[in-house]
Amino acid sequence: MPDIELPLTGHLAELRTRLAWALLAVAIAFCVVYPGSAYVFRFLEAPLKAAAESRGVPVSIVGTGVAEAFFTRIAVSAIAALFLALPVVLYQLWKFVVPGLQDNEASYARWFVTFGTLFFLCGAAFCYLLVFPIGFPFFLSEYDDIGVQPILRISEYLSFSSQMMAAFGVCFEMPVITFFLARAGVVTHTMLITHSRYAVLGIFVVAAILTPPDAASQMMMATPLCLLYVLSIGVAYWFARRPAVETNDDTAGDAKD
Repeated sequence: MPDIELPLTGHLAELRTRLAWALLAVAIAFCVVYPGSAYVFRFLEAPLKAAAESRGVPVSIVGTGVAEAFFTRIAVSAIAALFLALPVVLYQLWKFVVPGLQDNEASYARWFVTFGTLFFLCGAAFCYLLVFPIGFPFFLSEYDDIGVQPILRISEYLSFSSQMMAAFGVCFEMPVITFFLARAGVVTHTMLITHSRYAVLGIFVVAAILTPPDAASQMMMATPLCLLYVLSIGVAYWFARRPAVETNDDTAGDAKD
């Protein structure tokens, strides 16, 4: 693929086009999931309900505004639509950056979309299935210790749970992001190995912030992130941009003679 130098307006126009297609996909997915948004919300609140039952702590999710239930259904539908339309969003992102890639790199589109979607969903599922069942009982126990019944606003709970799942989804994209950086020559596997001690320290700091203050919870979050970092090192090694091999015509001619 030949390099094409576009002016800033050209890049902005291309970005606008890709955003339009991505938003259209999300809008279509929104129309599909909105009728079932009540089921989606029950799915999101299930870990909290299960934690409350396990701890024997009564918890209520309430609305404090006339239209809060309506806007909550819209927010829930938007979150579900983004997950449903994620392959299209990632494909449009790929199409935006592909003009700067070589021909063989441009053929990686399906792999980028597939693994980008897979890793994001795995991160969200990890948060839902493992982090929430550990975190929610701890947070509810804090209410129990001070003798206060938890009454949570519906919008605040939705914001917290969706942001946590999205954060884990983005963290699990580490190997996919590393692929891009390795192909661009920004990072190498040796660089990742050299800075691995700082990366592991950062992972445990993030785990300490996002999980209850006990070693088991922190290890449960930090372990998969460390494994993803190791996987990223492998990705950087296998998909690094190889330097072009220059042939010396004079030497080749002398050898031939």
